[in-house]
Amino acid sequence: MKDQLCIFSGSAHRELAQEICALRGARLSPAITKHFTNDNLYVQLQETVREKDVFIVQPFYPPPVSDRVLELLLMLDAARLASAKRVTAIIPYYSYSRSDKKDEPRISIAGRLIADLLATAGAQRVLTMTLHSPQVHGFFSVPTDHLSSMPVFVSYLRDQDLSDTTVLTPDIGHAKRGAELARQLKLPIAAVIKKRIDDTTVVVDGVIGEIRGHRAILIDDEIAVGTSMVQAVKTLRKHGVSEVTLVCTHGIFCGPAIKNLGSLPEVKAIVTTNTVPIAQENHIPSMRILSVAPLFADAVRRIHEGESMQPLFDY
Repeated sequence: MKDQLCIFSGSAHRELAQEICALRGARLSPAITKHFTNDNLYVQLQETVREKDVFIVQPFYPPPVSDRVLELLLMLDAARLASAKRVTAIIPYYSYSRSDKKDEPRISIAGRLIADLLATAGAQRVLTMTLHSPQVHGFFSVPTDHLSSMPVFVSYLRDQDLSDTTVLTPDIGHAKRGAELARQLKLPIAAVIKKRIDDTTVVVDGVIGEIRGHRAILIDDEIAVGTSMVQAVKTLRKHGVSEVTLVCTHGIFCGPAIKNLGSLPEVKAIVTTNTVPIAQENHIPSMRILSVAPLFADAVRRIHEGESMQPLFDY
């Protein structure tokens, strides 16, 4: 069975792909990605995939996200045309899950469009993690496994001092995710009420729930520019919180995010995962990067061997 398994990586995150391969006892299959002189993208899988179970690892990570998407589409198409038995797209960070609704006139629901393109290109299965909105799972027309990073966060946080701690989410829409973490850690839960004006502007109206103690765990699916987290921390300051641990699955940290978060004295730690590569300049002493490779490696094994995925959700 192992000889029938092929794991490739796009150019977005080879380190994660290599870690998944190491845990599976497999080697990373070679592939070439380059640009022609006219800037067209060229992709070639450099070993046979005929009648093999193919997995392609590629988070949609900036910059530029459009190249990451197109590279994956070309790799999927190449595997399909080369007679792969099955092709699975592993997308640890599906950035277009934020485009999940038509909230303005004359816009595309890009999360659904990209999902359709993946299936058209040849993805027969999708493996992803912590989508921005759970309903995006339903955008995919092929079998899709939506993994959670919660087990790695719970395992890490249980070893920390959680006295006088409240779990919060930076908006009410993610209260369910925060409630699950609070339940696992046996901590109280609250939520910040916010309104997003645009991509970089957030207005906070208050807090729902009771904040107990002077410590808080603030959890979100991703931190991009960090506007929501900054405003949430400033709100918690008014409620007597003096120590905040920021938790996110996808540490994007665009532009001044790390600088802005680091300027807040209440932020004592940033805990994230390696669904995307984090630039060296964004590594700070208080940051903890937890690996999700074991979860993906186990998922790859279960898909390849035809086992149930249910145990991955029984955390």
